[in-house]
Formats: sequence, structure tokens, C-alpha cells
Amino acid sequence: MKFGMDVFKGAWSAMSTPLTNDGKVDSNALCKLVEHQIKLGIKGLFLGGTAGEGPFLPDRERQRLAELTVRYVNGRIPVAMQITDNSAERMIENLDRYQDCGIDIAVIAPPFFQLNAAKGNFIYDLYKQVIDASQIPVGIYNRGKFSSVYVEPEVLGKLLDDPKVILCKDSASMPEFVEAIMAAKKRRNNELAVLCGDEFDCVTYLKAGYDGVLFGGGCFNGAYAAEMCRLAAEGKYDEAQKIQDHLAEVMFKVFGGKSIECWMAGQKELMVRLNVFNTAKTYLNYQLNDACSKAIDEVIRDEKAWLIK
Repeated sequence: MKFGMDVFKGAWSAMSTPLTNDGKVDSNALCKLVEHQIKLGIKGLFLGGTAGEGPFLPDRERQRLAELTVRYVNGRIPVAMQITDNSAERMIENLDRYQDCGIDIAVIAPPFFQLNAAKGNFIYDLYKQVIDASQIPVGIYNRGKFSSVYVEPEVLGKLLDDPKVILCKDSASMPEFVEAIMAAKKRRNNELAVLCGDEFDCVTYLKAGYDGVLFGGGCFNGAYAAEMCRLAAEGKYDEAQKIQDHLAEVMFKVFGGKSIECWMAGQKELMVRLNVFNTAKTYLNYQLNDACSKAIDEVIRDEKAWLIK
């Protein structure tokens, strides 16, 4: 990778994908989104994840998303792409498509299938085939029990020992994974970066030694996240926690309350009102209700200094 490991010390964005009304990647909005996130202080982009609706995008649109993002970024920050699918062969096909686009990191998340027997050596071998096939560095997205396929801490730790793996995004919120990940980081002599994916409790993980954060709401909360990382790096955890607490209030407003009723609809509508997205089109079945719409207006009014740089 052409970037040093310091690029992981800060805030990354699991980028939301702007869509046209007919469900295609909106190239105009994507260009504005890249610039917007860089201004917020985002240090790297992760494409095609859950927040990016990657599993729902057609292959041709995921390809366009990768190609256009790499073009608009123009080497300023790293671009990672999720390649997850239901077999090693399908993941390797995705890998071949996207690494030819110029992405910097290929990210493997747990497969989508429901199969209780898929654990231990089976999962390790599945991931390892893809890692060995990659011509670029690899990241692993750990979702713990939030995933249909549970990758055990011991298996994750073994995968993180592979020298091709340079990144782990941890969204499991489970102490046993923190222990396994940090042990692997120590074994790798800091050649492994770890990013926290828990937008509501990142300070806990920064205190534990995680390098930075990777947020699905990074398109709008990137400035808060970058400041939290800066304060934590200076050991100012109480100040970082105050920003975390305030950000949680902001996110609940945008996402439709603690039930996250509006989630993607709220996030995309906020980006429309910030004149970054042209539509709030989503493949997911989240709806914007009146309460969330009013809350988004409040956020724009009260948080403009954080939302627009």
C-alpha cells in the first residue's frame, strides 16, 4: 500500500452510497461526497459495506462505485472496498474486479449465508483462500454476533497474523474480541491497524489501544470522530467522551431515535439537505418519518459547524 500505517490513526468513513432515483450510483453526488468527507477530516474510505449498501448494489454499480471513487480521491486518501460474498470463489471474482480499479485495501466481512456448521477451520480456510489470492493488502471486518456467520475470536486472531492483513474493523462490542485483536496487534509489532466500528462507544476502544474509528455515519459525523480520535491520542479521554456523548444525541436524531427507526433514510436525507446528495434513494426499507425529518432540521441548525467544513 502506498500509504503508511499512520493513515489509520484517525477517522475513516464506511461511506454511504449516493444513488439516483433509478438506483444507479450518482456520479455527481459521489464527487461532492468525496470532497465533503475529506474536508471533515476523514483519513480513508470504505466502500460497499452495510452503510454503503454494497450487498444490494448490482455488480456493475459496485464496479462504478469503485472506479469513480478512486478517480475522485486521486490518491489523496486510501480507498478500501468490501468484497464479501458466499464463497471464496465469488469473493476472489469481486477481488479481481476491484483491485484492478485501483483500490488500496480489499475488505472481507463474514459471508451472508446462514450455516451453523460454518465455523473453525471452514471459516479460516474460506478467508485464507481470499487473502492468498489478493494482490493488495487485506482488511477484515469483524461483526461478532451481529453477523449471520460468527467468526470465533481464536479464528480471527489467527487470520490477523497473516502479513497481508493490515486492517481490522471491529464492530463486535465484545471484550473477548478486544483481547484477541490486541494480542494479534502486539504479535504483528504494530503492522496491523485496528479501527473501532461502534459509533456509540468508540472512546472505550481508543483507550484499549485501537488506532482510530470507522463509522457508517462518517459522511456526516466525520468531524466529531476526527476530534475524538485527536483527543484520545493526547490522552484526553474525558474530553473525547464529552464529544462522544454529544454525538450520540446527534446520531439518534438523524437515525430516528434509539430504535434507529430511520437509519439510512435519515442519514441520506441529511446529506440531501446539506446539498451533497441529490436524492435520499436507498435499497433498504428504512422510511423517513415526520419526527425524524424535524430532528434533521434541528441538527442542521444546531450542528452546522461540525457538519460543514
